[in-house]
Amino acid sequence: MTKDIQFSYAKAVSAEAVMAYEQQVAKCQEMLVNGTGAGNDFLGWMNLPADIRPQLADIQATADLLRRECEVIVCIGIGGSYLGAKAVIDALSSSFAWLEGEKPAIVYAGQNIGEDYLYELQALLKNKKFGIISISKSGTTTEPALAFRLLKTQLEEQQGKAAAKDLIVCITDAKKGALRTLATQEGYKTFVIEDNIGGRFSVLSPVGLLPIACAGFDINALIDGAERMMKVCSSTTPFAENPAAQYAAARNYLYGEQGKKIELLVNYHPKLHFVSEWWKQLYGESEVKENKGIFPASVDFTTDLHSMGQYVQEGERHLFETVISVEESNYMVEFPHDEANLDGLNFLAGKRVDEVNKMAELGTMLAHIDGGVPNMKITLPKINEYYLGELIYFFERGCGISGYILGVNPFNQPGVEAYKKNMFALLDKPGYEAESAAIKARL
Repeated sequence: MTKDIQFSYAKAVSAEAVMAYEQQVAKCQEMLVNGTGAGNDFLGWMNLPADIRPQLADIQATADLLRRECEVIVCIGIGGSYLGAKAVIDALSSSFAWLEGEKPAIVYAGQNIGEDYLYELQALLKNKKFGIISISKSGTTTEPALAFRLLKTQLEEQQGKAAAKDLIVCITDAKKGALRTLATQEGYKTFVIEDNIGGRFSVLSPVGLLPIACAGFDINALIDGAERMMKVCSSTTPFAENPAAQYAAARNYLYGEQGKKIELLVNYHPKLHFVSEWWKQLYGESEVKENKGIFPASVDFTTDLHSMGQYVQEGERHLFETVISVEESNYMVEFPHDEANLDGLNFLAGKRVDEVNKMAELGTMLAHIDGGVPNMKITLPKINEYYLGELIYFFERGCGISGYILGVNPFNQPGVEAYKKNMFALLDKPGYEAESAAIKARL
């Protein structure tokens, strides 16, 4: 029988403290299931692992076509429109895929407004057959819209407009928006971002699944894992057996009762870096509102022990750690014996590198606990599609519960609009005349 990911709070919070949240968590679960809480028009992610199955064959067929035709596939999106896909693709890819010449290469655009980045990307794509996956509900978000205009023009110039049409896929609103209008006019292949699924909860939709399939990974196994965790974390699972419910309760206890303002998501596996980046957006946009909420941060250990380790060990005691631990590595490397032993490491001869890493993990957790940093732990049996699917849904479900415990709407992001209004005013966007005059007066 396949094991599930495991969650433990034993080194961070007492069982009594967590169990005290049982009734409150039950109410939050009820709000999610019945759609009676704030943001209830964005709960499509709840049953997405089951609901998406009828689309998997079409998603895979589209990915297969792009994989056959393209040397490079550009995934255009920002925030949840690219972070989930990149998290899974990076976790499953060779650490040196870019040097190994795997085809097609998956690259990203629309996640920044870097002129040099876009110039270098366009230079890379010159004389290459590339495809585009453009992801945006509206088609007017500045960063991806800018990148899509540039790359669509380049693709049409290199391949001709008729041929380019078959190399562009749009993932967008079902009926409205600039990208939907363009896709209909040009005849692009499209997939729908449902109205009830927000960007940061969209990785298990075509938004994440198409790029992941284009990278050559098993989206059926990813969905299998997510659907398994959907059952494990359901409202009918007893609180004492529900990892997402316990995670939400433990982190809210640490925040509300212990004054821990920062959660560090820690990994000891370099391939999980972008899982942390996806998690930071998920929890940062969902929970941190109304001048309250846990600041989501992340570190890659042991690398960051040589930079941030001092702060974690002896800085202000306002943080806790959630460690993602991987039980089994995919490969085996043993330390060799050296006759000279100048580095003094012969005591490691014959040991696996992963054993050394595991002892670094355990030793660090003990040191940080002794230093006053509570540690929770999520254990993945190994890094593969199935367990990443489990992990994604675990975090999503925990986020919905946690936000409701905190008393905020986990499914909106009003604070994100502030910078956009100022940027548009500074750029003299039509319709922003009054704002332009006001902000320029301030400057």
